Amino acid sequence: MLAKKKEKRFVRFTQVSIIVLVIVAWELASRFALIDPLLFSMPSRIVTLLYEHIIAGTLWLHASVTMFETILGFLLGTVIGTLLAALLWWSKILSKILDPFLVIMNSMPKVAIGPILIVGIGPNMGSIIAMGMLVSVIITTMVVHTAFKEVDQNYIKVLQTFSASKRQIFTNVIYPASIPVIISTLKMNVGLAWVGVIVGEFLVSKQGLGYLIIYGFQVFNFNLVFMSLLVIAILATLMYLFVEYIEKKLTKYSI
Repeated sequence: MLAKKKEKRFVRFTQVSIIVLVIVAWELASRFALIDPLLFSMPSRIVTLLYEHIIAGTLWLHASVTMFETILGFLLGTVIGTLLAALLWWSKILSKILDPFLVIMNSMPKVAIGPILIVGIGPNMGSIIAMGMLVSVIITTMVVHTAFKEVDQNYIKVLQTFSASKRQIFTNVIYPASIPVIISTLKMNVGLAWVGVIVGEFLVSKQGLGYLIIYGFQVFNFNLVFMSLLVIAILATLMYLFVEYIEKKLTKYSI
């Protein structure tokens, strides 16, 4: 137990040290013109701009819009993907029919579908949320469905000897045994949802962190671009840590 705590502290210390080292090297390289400070900015400028946007209140507006879109897209993608996986597990015939289509849809570049969503749904928040959902729903379906199929058959046979229904088998064996995989999918979907939403904001939004990034490029303000990326990294990390917290609470109920 003590060894694990020491290892965890060492890992955290190393991670923080790497971040600090990169920031210091970046700052010095910009100040001494080893890299172009106009293109690559520098941490001190980014932090100063971040402070200015926080004081002005503009950061809260853009960050809250993007966070809302990302959380909703994240939840929809995960829930719909899990429900589709359950449906495919329930019907083996449907699974055999749809499996090739899922593989094909997963190989398609989701970003390319963005303009279609904008035309179909409209240039509004709905199309951005749909984009955030779309990038994760297919991979969630495939991964969770695979987890459902790979549950130890001995558990299922035990319940079948007691004449358990298919619903009872799913709720008492299949789903609980797959919770670790679902949690892992949640972690993966954090990044996917952010990618989908930011790309959606690139295309249509007039608010949000994706809008700030595009605006920064348009006016050649790379301090604004890096500041937006920093905020995205912080918020994505917070989402990931929350999923880890949920994992600790739920995995104790898995088989």
